[in-house]
Amino acid sequence: MKEIVNRFPFVTWIEMGYNAGFARANNAGILKSAGDTVLLLNPDTVILSDSINLCLSRLWSRKEIACSVQLLNPDRSPQITGNYFMKGGLNHLLPLPYLGKLLREIAFFFRAKKTNVLQANNEQEVDWINGAFLMVKKSAIEKVGLMDEDFFLYAEEAEWCHRLKKCGSLVVYGDLHAIHLQGEIINKAVNSADKGYFNLYDKKGLQLMVSNTLRIRKQYGSGWFIFHVFLYIIEIPLFLLCNFLENIIRFQNPSRNWSLVYGYSKNVFALVKLSPDIIAGKHRLYKMI
Repeated sequence: MKEIVNRFPFVTWIEMGYNAGFARANNAGILKSAGDTVLLLNPDTVILSDSINLCLSRLWSRKEIACSVQLLNPDRSPQITGNYFMKGGLNHLLPLPYLGKLLREIAFFFRAKKTNVLQANNEQEVDWINGAFLMVKKSAIEKVGLMDEDFFLYAEEAEWCHRLKKCGSLVVYGDLHAIHLQGEIINKAVNSADKGYFNLYDKKGLQLMVSNTLRIRKQYGSGWFIFHVFLYIIEIPLFLLCNFLENIIRFQNPSRNWSLVYGYSKNVFALVKLSPDIIAGKHRLYKMI
């Protein structure tokens, strides 16, 4: 702390005293901020071509209440920055090992709208923005409130943007850029190799599962939450059976990937245990990692 403050005296260091998670830590910063704009910025980002100042100038020359730049992977390929909501959060079922594949095919058949924007246009309006770079007008925050402090990590920015969108539009400026080293810090902390959000098998997977369903409960209600948990439970015997048959057909060890089946099942049981609190709307920090 001292090294940072000494080197950058303009920095205000806020000591939380515990691992507060994304929402609580950012809320503490927002409350301390004095300007008319707030920027949530991940430490694993590299800003390109003065994008912060350009983004700020553009935001205040328009009516939008929140915005972001187009995030890039280290190889400069586009990284999903803006997203759209799907009724009931059904897109969160896509990571399911076998049911997810079936749901994906059904969605393709009915030509369902994609829930994300891989490469934004110059000004792409979206429903919610990746929290790695999220710039918001303070006036909008004063109307909808701070981030929900029940979240520890993941899905908190989606729930927040759901409320922010009631005040105005959210956009991604596709011609402004920042590199985001997606998942590097959290993966190292929990010893996970998965850099995306399809992991349901380890501690990171449990945090994703709990945070995503918590957001569904808050945004869509208990009915949709119960529906998701029910399908997570149904996936357990389906995962076990289909994994066994698939390995037999491919002349592989029938017990191959059973560690994933076990990890997934363990996470689902943990979610079921938390379900009464989530349904009841009990306020607590849902920290799983």
